[in-house]
Amino acid sequence: MIHDLLSDPAIEYTCPMHPDVSSEHAGNCPKCGMTLVIRGSIDHALPGEQAPAHDAHAGHTAGSFLKKFWISFVLTIPIVLYSELPETLFGFSMPTFSGVRYLPPALGSIVFFYAGWIFLVGAVRELRAKVPGMMTLISLAIINAYAYSMYAFAVGDPHGLFWELATLITIMLLGHYIEMRSIDTAQRALQALAALLPDTAEVVVGKETKTVALNELNLGDMVVVKPGGKIPADGVVVEGESQVNEAMITGESAPVAKRLDSGVVAGTINADGRLVIRITHIGGDTFLAGVMRLVAKAQMSKSRMQILADRAASYLTGIAIVTALATAVVWGTLGADPSFILGRIVAVLVVACPHALGLAVPLVVAISTSLASRNGLFIKDRLALEAARTIDMVLFDKTGTLTTGAYGVYKIIPFEREAVEGDAQGAVESRVEENILRLAASVDTASEHPVSRAIVAESRQREIELFPVTGFERLPGKGVRGTLRGLRVEVGGETLVGAKIVDQMPQEVRQEVALLAGKGQTIVYVVVDDAPIGVIALADVIRPESIEAIATLKRLGIKPVMMTGDSEEVAEWVALEIGITDYFFRISPHEKVEKVKKYQEQGYRVAMVGDGINDAPALMQANIGVAIGAGTNVAIESAGIILAKSDPRDIAKIFELSRLTYRKMLQNLFWATGYNVVAIPLAAGVLYTQGFVLSPSVSAALMSLSTVVVAVNALLLRWSGKKL
Repeated sequence: MIHDLLSDPAIEYTCPMHPDVSSEHAGNCPKCGMTLVIRGSIDHALPGEQAPAHDAHAGHTAGSFLKKFWISFVLTIPIVLYSELPETLFGFSMPTFSGVRYLPPALGSIVFFYAGWIFLVGAVRELRAKVPGMMTLISLAIINAYAYSMYAFAVGDPHGLFWELATLITIMLLGHYIEMRSIDTAQRALQALAALLPDTAEVVVGKETKTVALNELNLGDMVVVKPGGKIPADGVVVEGESQVNEAMITGESAPVAKRLDSGVVAGTINADGRLVIRITHIGGDTFLAGVMRLVAKAQMSKSRMQILADRAASYLTGIAIVTALATAVVWGTLGADPSFILGRIVAVLVVACPHALGLAVPLVVAISTSLASRNGLFIKDRLALEAARTIDMVLFDKTGTLTTGAYGVYKIIPFEREAVEGDAQGAVESRVEENILRLAASVDTASEHPVSRAIVAESRQREIELFPVTGFERLPGKGVRGTLRGLRVEVGGETLVGAKIVDQMPQEVRQEVALLAGKGQTIVYVVVDDAPIGVIALADVIRPESIEAIATLKRLGIKPVMMTGDSEEVAEWVALEIGITDYFFRISPHEKVEKVKKYQEQGYRVAMVGDGINDAPALMQANIGVAIGAGTNVAIESAGIILAKSDPRDIAKIFELSRLTYRKMLQNLFWATGYNVVAIPLAAGVLYTQGFVLSPSVSAALMSLSTVVVAVNALLLRWSGKKL
């Protein structure tokens, strides 16, 4: 039975993008065609690769640790109350009843076999893999504590270690729960990608269309994508014209015009035109799947930092085992009583157990995470918080990070300005601009195009009353048209009015429009009865906080750099506005990762700040990834730190909190390890000839005391954090 419990479960395969898919055999996902991976191994292997055969945390989740913690916590309360601890510390004892002496061993056994079993299984896996670590050390301590306690109970010795055993398991479960919360980060990031794909696609069959599941798509299929629909797979446009929102994939803030032979990407959103697409890539060959592989690869390389912590725990395990064996040999040679030798061995293993060490870092992180949340920061990855203090470069995505990621009206330019002088001139020009916006927004209310929505939003912000529209009509690739109050109003790009009319614009207006277009801004013409009356310039709106955020980073000696999939003109304009001198434009997700790697190779400690799918691989590759809270789920899941308020000024708070957190970690680790240096020799009996020896119960008490010291020191972080 025990062998069955410790043996590995049957291997189950799943799809990284569709976790509901389950199979006993390797292969491809029936929904999207991706290579299946071993369930629970996504943070250890790339799609199609197998995870390590024995992982100490395989099958474990934060939820499993939390459930066991609460059960263990509830059972530990009566164990502690009916131990000698209350009388020793407070001078009172609990009321007795018949069979009270059986309460600690009964409840202690439940805690050991139910709550502590997760550590025993983890230790077996560590030993099978020949990499003993924290699980092994914890298991040695609880096994010896339980065995000694049952021996003491059997011989009638009242000084068992049931309360120490129960509190040890409970605190270890809490520490591992805090630590395990970040284990599934990569898997959640990959699952978020699936939400970008539609569940079905409309395939052209003869003169009709047929709705099919995504996994039924084949190369060469003709697929219809209606206005507002998601593109199901990579392909080429064979019919229709429209504009596609690719901001979450490429970082391009402006919708991209699509016409015959234009390429389209799975997961992007069609605007207001009907498209027929010929499928060229499906399943694992799509652009979206490529981004997923980049995310998984970056996550795998980053998780190697945890190996260093496991290695440190293995050293402590070796020291504890060697010391315990040496203690047994020395005292055995000296002819000591077997019970005395057993007491020394248990004392050494209990003292060496990382009770305080297991909480030294997680408890500080838990408190700093709470502090961070009150300051608009959400810490998902403790490694990210630890690394933030060393950052000397911040790479910013532009769209959605330094800018809002949404169109906004930048300027309204009338073709003709009324000749009014003096104080009334400003009021008259404002009224003319308002009338142009009123006409444009009135027609655009019936359109779902991003440009139209931005113009309507600006009219609402200015509280402008709009006119009712009749005869609304979309003009694919050009704009929109409608009739209001007997006037035919058209709103759209240069293709709407024609180059001839553009050339007839007043020289002053033409120069101003050319300047704005040169900055990458979108130019929209407003035409009334075939006569253009004005221009509306739109752009990705720069966050007002970005300028201050960049200035603060410079004062801290941190170099800001901007990367974007947008054009050179847009990148240059944004960089100039917010004070960034180094920037890159028209770069792909893969190139963003390469930029991060390049700076890292140059010795920089890089933080990446972004919000889109195209940022996810770079967020994972960077020393720390920071996601804007209003961004996509993929970016948020890929990052270690999230800015809840989407305020780039909060980035500076990360570095200050990191320094405070790191200082407390060092203090706690110094106490936890220093305690072991002193306590282990005493537990082994080096001062026995001077009449001083640590009993197992005293060793457990000292171990608990070290935990209290670590906890109190960690709580002092709350006071320091108020200064953020």
